[in-house]
Amino acid sequence: MTGPTPRDSESAIAPGLMPGGTVRWNLPPEALYEAAVHRQEGQIVARGPFITITAPHTGRSPNDKFVVREPESESEIWWGKVNQPMEMEHYRLLHEGVIHHLGAQRELFVRDVFAGADPKHRMAVRFVTPNAWHALFVYNMFLRPEISELPSFAADFTVLHAPDMKADPKRHGTRSGTFIVINFSERTVLIGGTRYAGEMKKSMFSILNFIYPARGILPMHCSANVGEGGDVAIFFGLSGTGKTTLSADPTRALIGDDEHGWSADGVFNFEGGCYAKIIRLSVDGEPEIHATTQMFGTILENVVIDPVSRRVNLNDDSITENTRASYPIHYIPNHLPEGRAGHPSNIVFLTADAFGVMPPLAMLTPEQAMFHFLSGYTAKVAGTERGVTEPQATFSACFGAPFLPRHPGVYAKMLGERIATHRARCWIVNTGWTGGPYGEGHRINLPFTRALVRAALGGTLNDAPTRTDPVFGVKVPLAVPGVPETILTPRSTWSDPERYDRQAAKLAQMFRDNFRTYEDQVDPAVRAAAPRTP
Repeated sequence: MTGPTPRDSESAIAPGLMPGGTVRWNLPPEALYEAAVHRQEGQIVARGPFITITAPHTGRSPNDKFVVREPESESEIWWGKVNQPMEMEHYRLLHEGVIHHLGAQRELFVRDVFAGADPKHRMAVRFVTPNAWHALFVYNMFLRPEISELPSFAADFTVLHAPDMKADPKRHGTRSGTFIVINFSERTVLIGGTRYAGEMKKSMFSILNFIYPARGILPMHCSANVGEGGDVAIFFGLSGTGKTTLSADPTRALIGDDEHGWSADGVFNFEGGCYAKIIRLSVDGEPEIHATTQMFGTILENVVIDPVSRRVNLNDDSITENTRASYPIHYIPNHLPEGRAGHPSNIVFLTADAFGVMPPLAMLTPEQAMFHFLSGYTAKVAGTERGVTEPQATFSACFGAPFLPRHPGVYAKMLGERIATHRARCWIVNTGWTGGPYGEGHRINLPFTRALVRAALGGTLNDAPTRTDPVFGVKVPLAVPGVPETILTPRSTWSDPERYDRQAAKLAQMFRDNFRTYEDQVDPAVRAAAPRTP
């Protein structure tokens, strides 16, 4: 735990920032709780968590993210919708506005943290925010320096967080009043116009995704755990596919739930905490994560509570489907304190297929693994977003396109090399629907998914009999202990097999259409791994 850090000059917070009020340095959670409640930023609820509402922004604002165009990084950025350019003159004006806004606050909270659990590769990051609860979020989510390290702390990057400041699109070159701006040459991030804390976490992930490849480290949007024998597994997946749930396995030690690097020494966590999606969280299916929603120090975002008893209702999505819990990783009993382990022997791609046609588990060849990594498929379900009335395919390169400053091919090449070098087994797991699409079928039972994953990681399926799926071309085991054989063949779970065929062909075409972006950049064997129509 860190404590307050004395400073000779409060102006040393960040270049140009001259605070007009009190600066709170590296306060412990207890002091941040007191400050947050006193400042009416939220309230303490039953059993101790702190709850806050971030509306109207209850999720990330990807259309408001920018990268400053400057000579040092310009030629290496994957410019486009993901990385929108901001000209330096606009950045200067916006930076000046943020500095003025923060300098006028009555209080500022500064948090000095590390990103990267491997001491050889960690980065020092300073967050400056006017809100106590946001400082607590940073404390939860990143690696906390020892008290002895704080006096000599020198930030590699500084995040200036101004959640209540609105940008002027005409003056600052933004799309709206919300902004997330990364300047690689000045090693600064500007965030404003949104209280959603996930922007603070993901802005640093974007930065590591740019810096680490140049150092020979593959950054990954994945969770990771390790078995008693030292075997490491990583789980790629978009939000809602089960990264956090499946990696928090009581039979394996949790390395981390969302962001990792793969270096010459193995896998290491970028963070010191977890940011779990908790809508309809089950105490039976996810006991370790559910327990954190009743702990002091946990932050609950946009969760509905009973105003009298202050008990949380994890099933209520009236504020948002994207309810979140932020907590230190040591709240998960079976975590790995050092946050790093060896090279993965198993790589799992998670998808929540709302079309109900993908097998619940399948083995992938290295070429199929590269195809699915570049595809990054999952599906949105009806009702989760305005206008979504039937399942919609979502393809996000490398299972994390919004956080990739470089072209996806850079990360895919690095993963392919590591799969070949370390002979990692690759799997795809459908945590979505069976027996029909969303609204007709049902979601695959979590105990079955856990049994499938444990069988894969335990090696019991390595030489098991398989069948080749006629659409997706992957090898599906004929039997898995503890799992009904019927669900292993999705077509047999549909009451109308011909309708399944039409739905599967529809999804296969979506895969092929999406992959056209990468066809000229991959080997013919990877192109041939695309799903096909029987």
